[in-house]
Amino acid sequence: MKKLLLFLFVLVLLAGGAAAFVYVRVNQAYRGYEGAEQFVDLPQGSGSVTIGQRLAAAGVVRDASTFRAALWVSGQGRHLKAGEYRFDRAMTPFEVIDKIARGEVYVINVTFPEGLTVADMARIFESHGMGSAASFVTASKEASLVRDLDPAAADLEGYLFPETYALSRHTDAPKLIRLMVARFTHVFTPEMREAAAARGMTVRQAVTLASIVEKETAKAEERPLVAAVYTTRLRIGMPLQCDPTVIYALAKAGRYNGNIHKDDLSIDSPYNTYRYPGLPPGPIASPGRASLDAALHPADADYLYFVSRNDGSHEFARTLDEHNRNVHKYQVEYFRALGAGKTGEAGRAGGAGAADGTGRAGPLRREATTGKTAKRRPQRR
Repeated sequence: MKKLLLFLFVLVLLAGGAAAFVYVRVNQAYRGYEGAEQFVDLPQGSGSVTIGQRLAAAGVVRDASTFRAALWVSGQGRHLKAGEYRFDRAMTPFEVIDKIARGEVYVINVTFPEGLTVADMARIFESHGMGSAASFVTASKEASLVRDLDPAAADLEGYLFPETYALSRHTDAPKLIRLMVARFTHVFTPEMREAAAARGMTVRQAVTLASIVEKETAKAEERPLVAAVYTTRLRIGMPLQCDPTVIYALAKAGRYNGNIHKDDLSIDSPYNTYRYPGLPPGPIASPGRASLDAALHPADADYLYFVSRNDGSHEFARTLDEHNRNVHKYQVEYFRALGAGKTGEAGRAGGAGAADGTGRAGPLRREATTGKTAKRRPQRR
């Protein structure tokens, strides 16, 4: 009897010791990997055994048995989510389990602002270390992705929707391009396609007009007004004379250095709306939702001109005389007021071209407040 009691006592001690050992292990922070961080990919459908083995092999948990013990105690076995996880500090098994159960997968947030060209977006893609700019440009030539929307498309300029994308480290250019086109297709609803058709525009023409609106102003309240200006000009056969289209033409020719000058307005490109009537042959940037809406629903206004107020906003005019007065006020007088010591430089930067009586625009200045092109409308069209 005494031996039995002694045996049971020893057994209880051993069980208690084992329980205490497990308790310590599952509550003890551990980091068995070298380097600042460790990534672990948990494929879809992975069971708890596979997950434990992967975490242990990566040095995130001490061993698979400890992980499974903690998982049993936590009751989270059915809530673990697939994905790639990043670990950068010592963690207890419970903390690891909680992270995976919440689905805190590692993503890279890549933001593409409105109004960027494919070339601009390619540089952003490369800056995040996800691939080369060249691979992005190459992937953007897969025009078949928008064949149903735009049979005439030779590339995806204008159809890569500007947004913030949460991407895995392994997202390559073709995959990202497909995501961006899919997002555009979702945003450009069937109702928008019907609205374009009702205005006598193809999808390509609507997106092209929206891209011009996007490049002209960052002010939400101005987008329908800018769209109205160009819609009216198109309707009455008046040249668009849109500076961003010239900039796009120069960039495609490798001639844009941040400014455009009087001679640039004669560049022989179908995108040059000073030289060729109507819309350019395709989008000059990727418009956002607001600019797409504005192109399809322009304001009920009869403006034909607008000029920068140098604060990110614009002054609109119905007649050439009114417009020239605005040019004098917001361009000539504005730059003159900067000071005698800066007057000459300001004129060269774009302050005088719209009032020189030549019927051509002077050089343009970039507005630091908006990133949009400051418009210098010529006196005569």
